[in-house]
Amino acid sequence: MDDFTIARVVHVSSVLLWIGGVAFVTMVAMPAIRRQSRADERLSTFHGLENGFAWQAKIWVLLAGASGFWMTWRADLWDRFADPRFWWMHAMVIVWVIFMMMLFVLEPLFLHRRMAESREPERDFARMERVHQILNILGIITVIGAVAGSHGLI
Repeated sequence: MDDFTIARVVHVSSVLLWIGGVAFVTMVAMPAIRRQSRADERLSTFHGLENGFAWQAKIWVLLAGASGFWMTWRADLWDRFADPRFWWMHAMVIVWVIFMMMLFVLEPLFLHRRMAESREPERDFARMERVHQILNILGIITVIGAVAGSHGLI
């Protein structure tokens, strides 16, 4: 097995666990919290659950980025970024940058403190749920585009 194949295995596995985790949190965990927790407890309930996944998400996002960069560099795929047919390459980078910013900058420096001190926990939970829904949709569209595009379907 060559280094490119290993990078692809790492990349696909990392994206599976990262975007799959986002989908689970968005489509299963958050609606369950909304149904089963009082409005003023939803944020703390979510953060209790999130602590078990956040460190994993950081690992998967880092591995997805590193392996994606490696494959782009190794196969000299930079010209794809100039071709609109490879829109999914841009989408992968954009989604990755958004999650990097969320996980490594916004959450630790700002969002965790803001949510812990929330004066409107019901509104903040609803906003957080909406952001997760948008990111989940972007992630799913990107995965579909990347799989179809890398197999010449689009």
